[in-house]
Amino acid sequence: MDNTTAKKVMLSGIQPSGDLHLGNYLGAVKNWADLADEFDCYYFMADLHTLTVRQNPAELRRRSTQQLAQYIACGLDPEKNTLFIQSHVHEHAELGWILNCYTMFGELSRMTQFKDKSAKNAENVNGGLFTYPSLMAADILLYQADFVPVGEDQKQHCELTRDIATRFNNIYGETFKVPEPYIPKVGARIMSLGAPNNKMSKSDPQGCVFLLDKPEDIARKFKRAVTDSDTEHCVRYAPQEKPGVANLMSIYSSVTGKSFDEIEREFDGKGYGVFKPAVGEAVIEHLRPIREEAERIIADKAYLSSVYTEGARKAQYIARKTLRKVYKKVGLVEKPF
Repeated sequence: MDNTTAKKVMLSGIQPSGDLHLGNYLGAVKNWADLADEFDCYYFMADLHTLTVRQNPAELRRRSTQQLAQYIACGLDPEKNTLFIQSHVHEHAELGWILNCYTMFGELSRMTQFKDKSAKNAENVNGGLFTYPSLMAADILLYQADFVPVGEDQKQHCELTRDIATRFNNIYGETFKVPEPYIPKVGARIMSLGAPNNKMSKSDPQGCVFLLDKPEDIARKFKRAVTDSDTEHCVRYAPQEKPGVANLMSIYSSVTGKSFDEIEREFDGKGYGVFKPAVGEAVIEHLRPIREEAERIIADKAYLSSVYTEGARKAQYIARKTLRKVYKKVGLVEKPF
């Protein structure tokens, strides 16, 4: 395929540091399935990135394959998307080291996620925690990605990747495509059910709905969801005044397709005692086929192995071409095999 007809490349990865949750799904993964017709898509389990925090080895292995199964269950067809585990393509780590040498100490010092994670893991502020943005840049630049889907918390890393690519290109000539952040046209920002001013996070299991949660657990979490302290108990979209209600409305809208006006009319005069369980039931029914399909795939270990093996082969073919070019540019002797 020549460059005039080739699809643009889209790349993204999620750390398998916990199971996928409703925020991951509605904010990102749900929309990725539709991108395969427009883009050449690469999605990976970013297991190398998880190592900046101590992991239970057996749990990490389990989550990496379960996350892949959940991706597929969410509609990411392995025939249309390249799905792989980051550590299976060693070029990520190799290019990550080289890009460490083209990333300035001051740039890494300014990364807000380093500051946040250092505060949370004060007993383990390791070198990987400091330099992982260089590995993230390698993840992206290896595949000459045109676009990287980013949320607010990842914009800084995308900017750094662009700076590193531009710096390298200025020194050695055109080597890397400088990627653009891709802001999805749709995709709700889902907040914690227990603390609606915070993003839904796997570190807050009570305020977080996981894709593999049992229906009764999902129902319980929604019944306990924080709404607001006013006395009117009115279902109205007002994010500043009623962040908990607005979050529940966003979730309900995302899984039913109903507008906020329609939701307000549906629950007019009914109060939160009716609204919260209704949102929970809508989420349960929306996630049911995903959970059932994910469980079926998780049980089929041979199929999962075939998917990540083929995905790594496809990814490595592209990654190796980029790395070979980089090695030549920086003066390393060409690999003999």
